[in-house]
Amino acid sequence: MTVAKSVALFAVAALFEIGGAWLVWQGVREHRGWIWIGAGVAALGAYGFVATLQPDAHFGRILAAYGGVFVAGSLIWGMVADGFRPDRWDVSGALICLLGMAVIMYAPR
Repeated sequence: MTVAKSVALFAVAALFEIGGAWLVWQGVREHRGWIWIGAGVAALGAYGFVATLQPDAHFGRILAAYGGVFVAGSLIWGMVADGFRPDRWDVSGALICLLGMAVIMYAPR
């Protein structure tokens, strides 16, 4: 159950961080305005809070592992929100990152 909770928290964190960064990007680069930027900043703050809910107590481990989730999640976000089409190297790299995340977080200690 702890692994399932951790994976769910990583997914929520990715939604907030990647979504927040995308909202800021849209607000600035696509000239959508301060409301988009403000929503992005709020989402990024929520990401920081969600990370604290992970069952592991080590900040460095959580953030290092989250890096793999961020890489894969960013590619997925780009596909859904912007029509980005990752190539085989993007997908391979994301899978390697997720494997690294799994080793960091869930290897027996």
